[in-house]
Amino acid sequence: MLTNYISAALKKAKYETLEGGTVYAEIPELQGIWAEGKTVEECRNELVEVIEGWLFLKLRDGDAIPVLDGIDLNARLPADAA
Repeated sequence: MLTNYISAALKKAKYETLEGGTVYAEIPELQGIWAEGKTVEECRNELVEVIEGWLFLKLRDGDAIPVLDGIDLNARLPADAA
């Protein structure tokens, strides 16, 4: 499920070549997620690492994670467990 979420996030990435040739990418739906690299591939690989770290922190802290393409990673407790 995490792999599917990361794939869905990458499909929403916006790439831009900056002055000097550096590639910048961000995912508008995921606040604060961005990466840079010398090439698109390097930038994309960095973006995957950033998403993984961001997801780890969100899951650890119980923070809300945006639903992407119907993929919902937010944990739900049974009503009687609260």
